[in-house]
Amino acid sequence: MADRNIFLIGFMGCGKSTVSKILADKLRLKMIDSDEYIENCEKMKITEMFEKYGEEYFRERETDFLRKIGEIGPAVVACGGGMAVRRQNAELMKEKGIVIFLTAKPETIYERVRYSSQRPLLNNNMNIGYITKLMEGRMPAYESAGDCKVETDGRAPEDIADEIIEIYSNI
Repeated sequence: MADRNIFLIGFMGCGKSTVSKILADKLRLKMIDSDEYIENCEKMKITEMFEKYGEEYFRERETDFLRKIGEIGPAVVACGGGMAVRRQNAELMKEKGIVIFLTAKPETIYERVRYSSQRPLLNNNMNIGYITKLMEGRMPAYESAGDCKVETDGRAPEDIADEIIEIYSNI
């Protein structure tokens, strides 16, 4: 069972990082946060990459990361919120593992990220209306990329991890 990567995708603040740590521990796999990995490789924060080089530059780094994951894995990967938006990234994830789409309502997302300054796409737009609009724009990509969907609203991260393990063991 532990020979394939598990990619957690979904909007920022849906629980990917928190759940991936628990999941990796339970499955005894490596845990990789794609954003942290890219920051370490580039030796700068994502917010700096956006400011200095733009979003497209960062999206290219995400694709580079997915190309290299075979050298790293198997692992549980907490993907950046926009990683699955690129069709090429979705194809790479599906090729290299199982893709779990974590969902949360805009109100839940807002509550989880409202005090963060590390969300470049939400900086100066930290409100439920903007979050809803951005989520709706990404929803088709998330649904297309995900092998299955797991709701996170009002649930403990351990419960979410257990559901993913059940899905993973039945694939």
